[in-house]
Amino acid sequence: MSEPQEDPDVVSRRIAHESLSQDDPTGWFDRLYSAAEDGAAVVPWDRGTAHPMLTEWVDESHPDGTGKTALIVGAGTGWDAELIADLGYETTAFDISPTAVQAAHRNHPDSKAQYVTADLLAPPAEWHRAFDLVVEIYTVQALPIDLQPAAIKQVGEQVAPDGTLLVIAASRADDVPDSEVQGPPWPLTRAAIESFATPDLRLIQLDQSPSPVDPTILRWRAEYLRD
Repeated sequence: MSEPQEDPDVVSRRIAHESLSQDDPTGWFDRLYSAAEDGAAVVPWDRGTAHPMLTEWVDESHPDGTGKTALIVGAGTGWDAELIADLGYETTAFDISPTAVQAAHRNHPDSKAQYVTADLLAPPAEWHRAFDLVVEIYTVQALPIDLQPAAIKQVGEQVAPDGTLLVIAASRADDVPDSEVQGPPWPLTRAAIESFATPDLRLIQLDQSPSPVDPTILRWRAEYLRD
């Protein structure tokens, strides 16, 4: 009989903790994607399709990307980026994991999106306030809580004037202490999701809904507009 497969979330957590113990809080992403390439792990968030909450937003908002630019944060193997690129946006999709970027190229050989390797905590200077649409799904929550404020700031800094930011993240109650959160992920409190907003990047819609897989897990969908 074959050995039962280990829970993907357990595997990803173990790989993350190995990186964290080496003072490398972002290195676990490429380790996980590399292990998945070898068949030794599964990337929990790699659904083989765009995130359902992103698809819902597209269906509700009907964004027209003609003549506009978009940035997909932590693009992974590219499914969210493909949806946005198909809307007409000139789409840049980045991930800190070179293995993920290679997989995105392989999965979408005729893609209209540009896939690149980059670090959210130190993005290229030319991206600053350069994108009409920025999409952040589950990247910030995959970072340790002490790194999240810097990551949140960088996400917002890439939104152009009159641009839109869409954030999708797992939710946790504000009264749950950081010390009790055993990540990854490290879900975002209401205070954290609201902190994407700045004086000129306004929160215009915030929804909280249960996961269809587990109703006890709540998720944020937040939309912001830069003046």
